[in-house]
Amino acid sequence: MPVRDAEATRARIVAAATEEFAEHGLAGGRVDRIAAAARTNKAQLYHYFGNKETLFDLVFDRYVQTHLVGGWFDPERLPEYAASAYDYYRNDPVLVRLATWARLERTPTGDLYARAGGIDVQVVARIEKAQVEGVLVDTVAPLDLFCLVIGMASAWAQSSLTITATGDEPEEVHAGRRAALAHAVRAAFCR
Repeated sequence: MPVRDAEATRARIVAAATEEFAEHGLAGGRVDRIAAAARTNKAQLYHYFGNKETLFDLVFDRYVQTHLVGGWFDPERLPEYAASAYDYYRNDPVLVRLATWARLERTPTGDLYARAGGIDVQVVARIEKAQVEGVLVDTVAPLDLFCLVIGMASAWAQSSLTITATGDEPEEVHAGRRAALAHAVRAAFCR
């Protein structure tokens, strides 16, 4: 098989696996459905990716690298960052679904993003610097502060234990949540 065909087949498998794993997780995901959606066969899938677990890890890590790395972060605009994260989670259910499955099935404890490079150390360093400069409270460890902000921003994400935000809700509902989130982050962490 020419290199171009092999690359195209791998790309189709990753795309199909992303959809399958986002919907069904690792345990519920089926290699035969992935192969059919990718217009290939199971043998080819196993040839390229080894096994289903390796494929899941690759899909999750690649999705994180593609969709999270390089995002804007400004500790002086932490409330706005939290509000934009709310919108991101609402608009990209695949990330939240893959992360939820990864937490349940692959990484039940510790840094969920460790295989993809871990939580961005530059973000944590910027929080620490902002704490030293008096922009953010210094009563919460920088990493914990970041985790709290992400947790607050994902309160309405697809993995919510209460309410999941949807595109069907009126914009004023989302605006109210963004405002409440920004207010809460400002009150909790900003000086």
